[in-house]
This record gives sequence, structure tokens and C-alpha cells, in this order.
Amino acid sequence: MRLFKNGRIAREETPDLLDADVLVDGDGMIFRVGPGIVAEEGVETVDCSGCILVPGMFDLHVHAREPGDEDKETIATCAEAARHGGVTGVVLMPDTSPPIDSGNLVKSVQDIVSETSSITMMQSGCLTRGREGKELAGFSGMVARGVPMLTDSGRSVSCANLLRRCMEYAKDFDVLVTSFCDTPSLTRLGVINEGEASYRLGLPGIPAVSQEIAIARDLCLARYTGVRLHVQQVSTRRGLNAIARAKEDGVAVTCEVSPHHLVLNENDVGDYDTSTKLDPPLQPSSDCEALVAGLADGSIDAIATNHSPHTEFEKSAEFASAPPGVAGLETGVLVLHDRFVRNGVFGWDVLIRSYSSRPREIVGLEPVSIREGKRAEFFVFDPEGETTITADYLRTKSPATPFLNQTLAGTIRETVFVLG
Repeated sequence: MRLFKNGRIAREETPDLLDADVLVDGDGMIFRVGPGIVAEEGVETVDCSGCILVPGMFDLHVHAREPGDEDKETIATCAEAARHGGVTGVVLMPDTSPPIDSGNLVKSVQDIVSETSSITMMQSGCLTRGREGKELAGFSGMVARGVPMLTDSGRSVSCANLLRRCMEYAKDFDVLVTSFCDTPSLTRLGVINEGEASYRLGLPGIPAVSQEIAIARDLCLARYTGVRLHVQQVSTRRGLNAIARAKEDGVAVTCEVSPHHLVLNENDVGDYDTSTKLDPPLQPSSDCEALVAGLADGSIDAIATNHSPHTEFEKSAEFASAPPGVAGLETGVLVLHDRFVRNGVFGWDVLIRSYSSRPREIVGLEPVSIREGKRAEFFVFDPEGETTITADYLRTKSPATPFLNQTLAGTIRETVFVLG
């Protein structure tokens, strides 16, 4: 047994922290929560003075790269990185090689997860065969294997009629459709938001309407078919407003935002810094402010990092040629605490709601909390500590992050979780 002594517990229902000790038994279950718990003989005591015990986070949007691109990441290193960042559960995207578009392929990944992962990992499936946008993937086999969502992850289904059919079948199977919203004819060869930064750097731009038009189309189809829809990586104010209006009209839609799109804007690209090359691209600061407000008021349902590891060699290419995407699992909590929680923009309650409870609810899981009788699934956070993000600090295979060599307020001392 382990006794976490003298800490404070963060909760979704209130920004106030609860002074309490937490006793965890040998099976990883929370045996007792309360003040002044006395350690009996044989109980390991962990001094949590000044620390906060926070429910484990859950990331809806993670690219583990296995199978096919294990030089970038593996399921094992992805799980290790997640745990290091206070994340105890993730949904894996299906854009592997080959893409996960059948029940047999879902099972093959689930087998790897069961052998190598120390956290909860749910494998999603493709909407279309091979993510090619030409025909439906094998829905029945994937649903039978328990996929939490169907998505072409990183690609929009260009044919509206095909997407409609995908949604109709998904509704029949009662499975979530997840859209990465993009209009390919507008995106074309763009590599950065079309605007001030693209003009200054002389780079081809992606207009914000590329995402906004696709969001509007997918919302219309979701309303028509009645499917449950989740929109990935919302990055603009107008896109968020469209989703908010659809919710008011009764559309069953949820959405996510990445920490990067909350704290960085298009000017952070600087002098062609490929660690800020994302998909969708970073937007003007006014959009960042709208997204932060949307997260605080609940218009945005979830935080999801879009953890997209690439090799150092790939990201060292010139900006236009480098692949979009960065690692995010290990920096998410730290960055959000550094920029928002410690500055009073929002509290731990908002962070827990949007990065722990609500994401789990979206995929049909019970939220986790630090209560007696629950499985211990939390991390010990020292708000007075500091963490410098270096290549040695990261457990992911990818050192590509816009926060590399930055020092962030707070330290994740330990993540407590035993898979049941």
C-alpha cells in the first residue's frame, strides 16, 4: 500500500483544492481519502507537501505511428510519453501503415497495446478504406472490436455523398464519426496560415476558410443524418462559433482544441521554425483568445494534443518540405498550467473537465476521480517546481516541440496508475 500524504486534490466540480491524504492499496485501488490518515506498518508514505493530486488526463487525438513508422514512435514509447505527461488514456489514430480500416487490423494493434502499454489505449478506425476517400471501410468488423470512433484522421472526406453514407452507417452502428475538417482545393500546397506571417515569410498560405467551410459542411451532414460528430483540432473563432450554433440547434456535436492552438499564434513561426508547423496551421492571436474563452465557458469540449511525432531528420528540412505536426503528450499539462492555471485564466476544474472527464465521456468511458473505491489514476503535480523541456527529458522518440529548451512552471513528479 502507498499513502500520499499532505497533498491537495484537484476536482472537476470546483476550482478549490481539497486538503486530504490518499491511501492506495496493493491492487491500485483508492482505499481511503481524508485528512490525517496514519500510515500503518508496511505502508510506503509519499510526502506530497505543496503538491496537487490531479486525475489522469485522456487524449482523444494521438498518433503512435505503429505499425509502419516505428522510427518515429512506437506504442510503447507513446505510452511512456503519455504517462510522463500525466496522461493515463489515449485514442490512437488509424493513419498508420497500413491504415487501420478493418477489424483484423484493429485487433493487431490491440494485441500490441496489451503487450506493451502501461496506460489505456483505444484504437480508432478509418472512415474510408485506406483513408483514400473512395469507399467505406469495414465498419462492422471494427465496431465489433470496440473502436471508439471512425475517422480518416488528417484527411477530410472530400465527397459529401460518401461522407453522408459513412455517417448513416455509423449512426446505425451507434459509433462516433470524427472529422478532420479541411477543404483540399483551398489548402493546396499551403504550409502556414494565409495572412501576415505567410506574406512576411514568403510561404504559400492556407486560408482559414479551408477549415471553416469543411466544418459547416460536416455539421450540415451531421444534422441531416443524426450521427454523433466530433470535430478535431478547431483553430478559428468562426469555426468554433459554427459549432456552438449547431449545438444550440440540437446537432450532436463535440469538438477539441490543441494546447498549441491555445498558446501559440502564427507569429510564433518566427524564422521558419518547423516545430511550429502544424495541421491545421497556427492562427492569429485573436483566434487564440477566442479559443481560450471557448475552453473556459465549455463551448470547446475537449483538449487533445494531436501528438504527431516525426524524426529529427524530417523536421530539420526546410519549412515548406518538413511534415506538419509535433509531439505534445509530455508538454500539454505543463504548458496549460504555465500559461493559464497559475495565472488565473482558468482553474484545475476546467483543465480536468476538458482534458480528463469530457474526453472520456465522448468515447463512452467513465470519468476518473480521486475518491474511495475508485481505481487510482492520478498524477502528483508540484506547482512550485520547474520543468525544462529538453531532448533528454522527453520519453517520446520525437524531440520536435515548440517548447524545446523552454522552462515551464510546475513539475509532474509521478503518475499513479495500474492497468486493471
